[in-house]
Amino acid sequence: MIWHKIAESKAELLSGFNGDLVELEVAGKSICLVKNQDIIHACVAKCPHAGGKMVEGYIDALGNIVCPLHRYKFNIKNGRNTSGEGYFLKTYLVEEREDGIFVGI
Repeated sequence: MIWHKIAESKAELLSGFNGDLVELEVAGKSICLVKNQDIIHACVAKCPHAGGKMVEGYIDALGNIVCPLHRYKFNIKNGRNTSGEGYFLKTYLVEEREDGIFVGI
């Protein structure tokens, strides 16, 4: 895994959010960043089922990321499908360090 700096601080990163989801490119990959209870998580930008853009989805009351196409739900911490379809959403580690915010890819 290689760590990539995505922001100087959490405040800088959160300023780019319009709601709870934002998409950005890291190391040539589009990823979706998720803000849930002031914690940042990261996952692939597209749903593994039909390629829906996760950034166009939402976070439900249980903290799952929900795909905008078919409403498949995924646990943002581990990528497990919580709505029963059996898919897995690739997630990435996010670390807040003294010198910035990093995503491990």
